[in-house]
Amino acid sequence: MSSMPRLVVAAPSSGSGKTTVATGLMAAFAARGLAVSPHKVGPDYIDPGYHALATGRVGRNLDAYLCGPGLVAPLFLHGARGCDLAVVEGVMGLYDGAAGEGELASTAHVAKLLRAPVVLVVDASSQSRSVAALVHGFASWDPQVRIGGVILNKVGSDRHEWLLREALESSGVPVLGVVRRAARVDTPSRHLGLVPVAERHSGAVDAVAAMAAQISAGCDLDALLALARGAGPLPGAAWDVAAELASAQRGSGTGRDDGAGRPTGSAGSAGGRAPVVAVAGGAAFTFSYAEHTELLTAAGAEVVTFDPLRDERLPEGTSGLVIGGGFPEVYAAELSANEGLRKSVAELALSGAPVAAECAGMLYLCRELDGQPMCGVLDATARMSERLTLGYRDAVAVGDSVLAVAGTRMRGHEFHRTVVEPGAGPAPAWGVRTPARRVEGFVWRGVHASYLHTHWASEPAVARRFVESCRGS
Repeated sequence: MSSMPRLVVAAPSSGSGKTTVATGLMAAFAARGLAVSPHKVGPDYIDPGYHALATGRVGRNLDAYLCGPGLVAPLFLHGARGCDLAVVEGVMGLYDGAAGEGELASTAHVAKLLRAPVVLVVDASSQSRSVAALVHGFASWDPQVRIGGVILNKVGSDRHEWLLREALESSGVPVLGVVRRAARVDTPSRHLGLVPVAERHSGAVDAVAAMAAQISAGCDLDALLALARGAGPLPGAAWDVAAELASAQRGSGTGRDDGAGRPTGSAGSAGGRAPVVAVAGGAAFTFSYAEHTELLTAAGAEVVTFDPLRDERLPEGTSGLVIGGGFPEVYAAELSANEGLRKSVAELALSGAPVAAECAGMLYLCRELDGQPMCGVLDATARMSERLTLGYRDAVAVGDSVLAVAGTRMRGHEFHRTVVEPGAGPAPAWGVRTPARRVEGFVWRGVHASYLHTHWASEPAVARRFVESCRGS
């Protein structure tokens, strides 16, 4: 049972100002000396980078679709351990969830799972008295969702503020902040959302400071903190990475080596030095979940981060490689120019060593990306497209790989404006059931490459199996 003070920052729709308010609150409370735990509802990788700047702690995701509702509170408590306050930024509109799945993975769903009060951020720029009807509708839609206050955003003048406050007096929902219309905080965007922190660190620092000043000036921080402290107890225990791996070991065995570099036994039982798992980072590969590194480390790996834009070879002693998502299309020329690293990656893959690549990582392994030579590990080409592919996916492992045995079911998320041709190799990575049945991705030797972003906390055996494969490679 935990009494962690907590708030969920939500909105009626996207574009209302959730990120500015949530990040500003995190930074403002951190400036008061509080240890603030930052969280983001859904699969978004970019906002947590700004949250981390605001708080000095790793930004973490809470996704009831990828991980299942039962893991939301344990993962929240794991991330918030030792903190004074947790702030959770929502996704889309408050009640918008996975398509066709009701409330699943919505901000409202996560707020209920966390038993957390919601602060509703309302874009009031084009309304006055109507704001009361909007707030009343959101507050009464689901009695299990407690809207503890509203922050009015983009308020134009003193009179505009007075009209809004007067209208809301009868709603029963207190106004906890008023943010005036101002020059947009410098948070540039491109085809997949905000530009990640890793690509504009000094600019991002300034942007977070501006958000903090804006929110501190317009919001009642004491009232918001009191609301968070009144959240009440949250039952259950924090997610424990060692316990999860032990449970995965008991629950499923990998069997004998099937010839693709997958040894038997547990990661902890093998002797010798911890296998080095190189994890791609830097500006081109910014998409990862904190729990992945924690799982790899707990499974017995020595995790070493490298930057494909700068490092000319893989870390010394690399026996496994993880390349997550990001924006390789933005850096295609620079990645291509780093011939030494491309050759190092290709040699590692050719040796049969385990390589796990998601989305951007898969593009990097292709022969070329937008005409620029890449690693040439996969017999495929990649190019930018005007079409956005976006959505949750239900997937099943088609065959055995360094990540999973055939038949393993996982949920993933696709988010890209690129096309890989062909979309699947002779041995596909996944069979996808939604929105249409198809196979996708590549399994070749020790390589597992796919467009799907997955959250390994939902299936810890993935990390254990990968590290075991590194020991046997």
